[in-house]
Amino acid sequence: MSSQSPSAGALPAVSPARVLAGLCLLVPIVVVLWVPSYAKAEPSLGGMPFFYWYQLMWVPVSAVFTTSAYLLLRRDEAARRAASAGSAPVPAQPDGGEQS
Repeated sequence: MSSQSPSAGALPAVSPARVLAGLCLLVPIVVVLWVPSYAKAEPSLGGMPFFYWYQLMWVPVSAVFTTSAYLLLRRDEAARRAASAGSAPVPAQPDGGEQS
C-alpha cells in the first residue's frame, strides 16, 4: 500500500480562509431556515410585522456574507497560486494592466 502525502511546499486542502468562507455562506441559510426564531408579529417596524422585516433585512446581510466568502476564497486562491509558483503574489496595477 502506498500512502499519499502532500509535498513539502503544498498548502493544505482545507485552509482557515476556506472554513471561514464556508461559515459565511452557511450563516444566512441557517438563520433564515430557523423559522421559530422569527415567527412572531412584534416588534413591528414602520407598521410591518417582525416576520416580514426580519426576512427582508437578511437580503442585504446575505449579500455581505456572500461577498465576504468570495473575497476570502479569491485571496486564498491567489495565495495558493503564489505558493505553487514559488513567488510572492504580484499586486495588480490600478489601471488593470500587467506589470512588466
